[in-house]
Amino acid sequence: MTPLTTASRYARLTWHLSAVSVHRLTEYRMDFLLGAGGLLLRVICQIAVIDMVFRQVPQIAGWRYHEVLFLLGFSLLPRGLDRMFTDQLWILARKLVQNGEFFRYLIRPVHPLFSLLSERFLYPDGFGELLTGIALTWYAAEHLDLSLSAVQWLLAPLLVLCGTLILAALKTLFASLAFWTTSSFPALYAANQLGDFSGYPLDLYHPSLRWLLTWLLPYAFTAYVPASYLLFGHAAMLPWLFVVTAGLVTLALVVWHRGVDRYEMTGS
Repeated sequence: MTPLTTASRYARLTWHLSAVSVHRLTEYRMDFLLGAGGLLLRVICQIAVIDMVFRQVPQIAGWRYHEVLFLLGFSLLPRGLDRMFTDQLWILARKLVQNGEFFRYLIRPVHPLFSLLSERFLYPDGFGELLTGIALTWYAAEHLDLSLSAVQWLLAPLLVLCGTLILAALKTLFASLAFWTTSSFPALYAANQLGDFSGYPLDLYHPSLRWLLTWLLPYAFTAYVPASYLLFGHAAMLPWLFVVTAGLVTLALVVWHRGVDRYEMTGS
């Protein structure tokens, strides 16, 4: 089977399983509304805090009110897409290895990672995060009279895709630690909490935290770097975005495969 045939097969499977998930969402509307509503409430609280801060000062680290809102909204786009397709990794980190339930993904005629993720495609919270992010980004851009160049319009979807891949890779990396520790939920939760910093200007933080969020757990590339490029045209860090994305995805897949190999060998 050629790589193109394999990619086509997985694209068809993703389309089919997503359609099944959409049907499930229409059957369980309350789950969708609770998931999306909970996320909306969280974002409203974040906006309220930003609003209170900007009542005291006109700028924060050189960022104006609607620029911070744009950054916050943009940070929700990759997070929403990531959550829609990779949320099952939380279950892996918490109990699938510990309870010995992971073996069922090894006997299906698809890649184990795809098999795992497909059980929770189009997670409702992800929908809410994505729609809220689109609305907030659009609202802030309107108030900033933001005018993107043709290149920026072309790159914008790619920037969101790279941010999504970075988040998915980080989640895969930390969830895969469960193959060695049986449960990696605390590590995944701690890493995910640090991701909340990506919704605010990186210039606010101590240099050590900025370094951590740029090079060790590169959440800066999911929102701050793309938003700085779209808002101010700062493109110096943009090439690193693609390097970091490719490197992190490769690292996550290597760790995943080594973890799966270890699980098969130990028969745990």
